[in-house]
Amino acid sequence: MRVLAIETSCDETAAAIVEATDDDKLNILTNIVASQLKTHAKTGGVIPDVAARMHTEALTHVLNQATENKKLDFDVIAVTSGPGLIGCLLIGQSAAKTIAQVTGKPFYPINHLEGHIYSAWLGENQPELPALIAIISGGHSELVLMDNHLQYQHLGATRDDAAGEAFDKVARLLGLPYPGGPAIDHLAREGNADAYKLPISLPEHGNLEFSFSGLKAAVAGLVGKLPDPIPRHIKADVAASFQKTVADTITKKTVWALEKNPEVKSVCLVGGVAANEHLRVRLEQAVHTFGSEIKFFVPEFKYCTDNAAMIGAAAVFHALYGQPTPWQELVADPNLSL
Repeated sequence: MRVLAIETSCDETAAAIVEATDDDKLNILTNIVASQLKTHAKTGGVIPDVAARMHTEALTHVLNQATENKKLDFDVIAVTSGPGLIGCLLIGQSAAKTIAQVTGKPFYPINHLEGHIYSAWLGENQPELPALIAIISGGHSELVLMDNHLQYQHLGATRDDAAGEAFDKVARLLGLPYPGGPAIDHLAREGNADAYKLPISLPEHGNLEFSFSGLKAAVAGLVGKLPDPIPRHIKADVAASFQKTVADTITKKTVWALEKNPEVKSVCLVGGVAANEHLRVRLEQAVHTFGSEIKFFVPEFKYCTDNAAMIGAAAVFHALYGQPTPWQELVADPNLSL
């Protein structure tokens, strides 16, 4: 079975063909991403109308590349249904609906967060269920328990800023370029992560909810007391201390979730912030310290940020364990939850 998947939830125009093999592996035949990063870096963030227009301009070319100019056939069509920017979602959905109408092939709307979850299945080895999923991205910071495929139990989420959003805002405070995550990750390698003691919000043992607004405010207060301009070595210390605090927060909450759910066999770190090297290492160490028998999974860097291969991966499991949806019934939902 081959899935043609389309992803346009925010600022990446993406299409992929993912193949499910007889031994339950996922082969990524093509995975094309047209990034809008350079455009949005000029304004320090995504402008929805601009992003939607750029999807319109790029999607036909991306689809041609993903299908190798229609030489690659597919059996199923999948598209991101939400959450995301409404104008951006509609561009991808219009294309997917048209393809489904013309071809008559099964159609699967896929939750963007579910796509991130199934990015953990894109490697050589696949997680064993039950799995604990940490979805850490620009718009989401959530812990999800996955007992079976397509079944999710919400354990905790952010009350305010998501981790990725905090990275962008702190980067702006430090005068670093957009997006903030890679910029802070790079600069933090030069700094002392213990230079500044920053707060972990909601620190009560067992509390699985996140809050990063207090951490952001603490960094803003710290930066306000520093020289202007801030010397690079001090910026590096602030970046490293902030990054360490975010990683410590996510790690503590994940370990507490493991304490409450001893049946978990795998822990998966997914989402854009999963590309952060310090977080990847810190969380893996903590999981293996908690239980050496628990497997840890994190996607390759290219599958952490928005892409269509992860949407195709989720669609494979919907085709195996669920039912297709008539394309006429799909309604874009910018606030869709799992």
